[in-house]
Amino acid sequence: MKIQQIRNATIILEFGSHRILVDPMLASKGALPPLRLFGARLRNPLVDLPESAANALDSVTHCLITHCQKGHFDHLDRAASRWLREKQIPVICTPRDAPYLAVRGLNTHPLSDDHDQAAPFLGGTIRTVKCTHGEGLIGKLMEHGVGYFIEVPGEPSVYLSGDTIFTQVVQDFVLRHQPQISVVPAGGAHFDFGGEIIMGIDEVIKFTKMSKGTVVANHLEALGHCPVTRSDLAAAAKLAGVVSRLYIPADGAILEICGMGMPRNSVRFPDLDKATASCT
Repeated sequence: MKIQQIRNATIILEFGSHRILVDPMLASKGALPPLRLFGARLRNPLVDLPESAANALDSVTHCLITHCQKGHFDHLDRAASRWLREKQIPVICTPRDAPYLAVRGLNTHPLSDDHDQAAPFLGGTIRTVKCTHGEGLIGKLMEHGVGYFIEVPGEPSVYLSGDTIFTQVVQDFVLRHQPQISVVPAGGAHFDFGGEIIMGIDEVIKFTKMSKGTVVANHLEALGHCPVTRSDLAAAAKLAGVVSRLYIPADGAILEICGMGMPRNSVRFPDLDKATASCT
């Protein structure tokens, strides 16, 4: 399988002939509003899509949406909605999001609300995992959404955590299922009040130490309320001794997963603009 980092939470998973677009934000740099009221009110996204994005999108066969309501344009913006509507790509989503997406003309395929119920997917299965997109007052304002756990015969199991902090639910799920690949948000996003609404450096390191598989960090350097940089996360990973299992891809980078879920020949940290991994 392959994982291509597009930008922020947007990735493409490749299982054989299937290419699954996850949480598409396709707007041009600066086309979306700031996500903070005070301090540096930067318009989003902070960076353009990588040059490889157009070709990568041409071959997409499915789309997964973890959450998209209450202004979460960083997981589905107008540009992405328009693209999905024109292409009529099958969109896998939650029952809560299905009416919201269907009224926008998207080809929706909702999953069950039951997190323990696996649904057929690409010859294997997919199930949802509960997300906690912040706690306290800020948590009450957020759309919490879901993560996805995908198991396809002959491919490494993949856990897409979605936008979540490191909770007991997440910990219990990973310890129980031990996904071979986990994709987690690492930007430490927060607003003008309240705590982090996704994992930051400390929680990504905790997650990586707990997991036995490979961890891919994204949701980095693309939004004005995500302060964590790739270089800061890389430094923390080296200090924590998890460099061999934590990958921090640049936008546009392709990670090819070999064998039992371990990438090989990868440029993990120093040359972020050319970070790739391939099998030999």
